[in-house]
Amino acid sequence: MRVILLQDVEKLGKKYDVKEVVNGYARNYLIPKGLAIQASEKLLKWVEAQKSIEEKKAEEKLKEVSDVVSEIDGLEIEIPVKVGKEKQLFEKVNQQKISEGLKKLGFKIKKSQVELEKPLEQLGEFPVKIKFEHNLEAEIKVIITEEK
Repeated sequence: MRVILLQDVEKLGKKYDVKEVVNGYARNYLIPKGLAIQASEKLLKWVEAQKSIEEKKAEEKLKEVSDVVSEIDGLEIEIPVKVGKEKQLFEKVNQQKISEGLKKLGFKIKKSQVELEKPLEQLGEFPVKIKFEHNLEAEIKVIITEEK
């Protein structure tokens, strides 16, 4: 039986793929769970239209992400922290603090996008990578300064 997948199905295919599957698998699992519908000529034309819409959306999303990456790449962000007498930091600068600093500049960056092996523990400048969708990344410079 030919079916059109309505969602990504592991080990079978991606959304809007047309697949040939065993009748029992389609009738007892895919169709009742809303994972697929039986293919017909009318639905095949609909799938082609949906695929082109999805491709356009993906291209637009890639353009948006690449625009944000080009804006952020090379950006310097200053994070003031409290410092003791011997220049030791009272708090570490982690992904959350960097993400909040970028949000203050108008960028919507989640802390999970900030790539940091361990929290920054001293004053100075540090390169930090920001990961984005489509395997894009930007490098910013985090400057940790003494809070006044």
